[in-house]
Amino acid sequence: MSESGELEWLEADERMVVVPPTATGERIDRFLAATLPDLSRAQVQRLIEQGLVLYAGRPARASQPLRPGVVIQVTVPSPVPTELVAEPIPLAVVYEDVDIAVINKPAGMVVHPAPGHPRGTLVNALLARYPDLAVGGEVRPGIVHRLDRDTSGLLVIARHDAALRALVEQQQARRMRKIYQALVIGHPPDTGTIDAPIGRDPRDRLRMAVVNDGRPARTHYRVLETFGDYSLLEVQLETGRTHQIRVHLRYLGYPIVGDPVYGPRRAHLHLERQFLHAGHLGLFHPRDGQWREYTAPLPPDLSSVLNHLRRITSYH
Repeated sequence: MSESGELEWLEADERMVVVPPTATGERIDRFLAATLPDLSRAQVQRLIEQGLVLYAGRPARASQPLRPGVVIQVTVPSPVPTELVAEPIPLAVVYEDVDIAVINKPAGMVVHPAPGHPRGTLVNALLARYPDLAVGGEVRPGIVHRLDRDTSGLLVIARHDAALRALVEQQQARRMRKIYQALVIGHPPDTGTIDAPIGRDPRDRLRMAVVNDGRPARTHYRVLETFGDYSLLEVQLETGRTHQIRVHLRYLGYPIVGDPVYGPRRAHLHLERQFLHAGHLGLFHPRDGQWREYTAPLPPDLSSVLNHLRRITSYH
């Protein structure tokens, strides 16, 4: 299901990060949480407590200030599928029937268990709501496509194998419609298509980048509003590579506001996560083949940013 979403699950491994000059003096836990998109700061701190983070070859402490050029080694344990448990975490269910469920995922929620993060995920919540959910593998039952931890919005969940097969086939045939809203820095042309292959960044294997030998990736966008130094875009995915929207907009020269990995180090608009929301999802229902569309409004943290920008713009 590599075609399926904005976040790929990184397998457990030894990760090495070289401290860039821009991170000089920063705490190691804060830096790693921003640099490793699949790990939260709390997860990083747990790894540090377990002695799994080495700074210049020695066990690090969470408050370790960074020096440029120093190598950080992070060992992320493998996930343990047998520990997956149902947790009664509240879910915003947009639609559900015996075949599928459409969930409005909040920012901050990981979709499925990842190394060092076996609890509190969307999957844990789904298992509590749908106890018979047992399709698509032990670690990510029912998951058809994914969103980044800090991307909010709509996901469709398959409740049985036939639904999963039908939905995955739609994705691979590019028949699903996934539309996002993104606030970017700068003013791109009114409409455009970004057609550029995406693969692992050869300079940093923990990031994605536009590379010549990457997998084909196409992203369409149009400008909805402009506010001073910022533009609100509607973005539609044609393919679904890891971090595709974030990488493509950075490649175009208009990074997403608040993006800790692909955006500028300088904070913009006091956002604590990237301004990216999956607000529209269209698909053919696996039972009757009828086209269905679902929407989710911008969450309060993002809508308040837009209202602030509109007020500032109206004063000038």
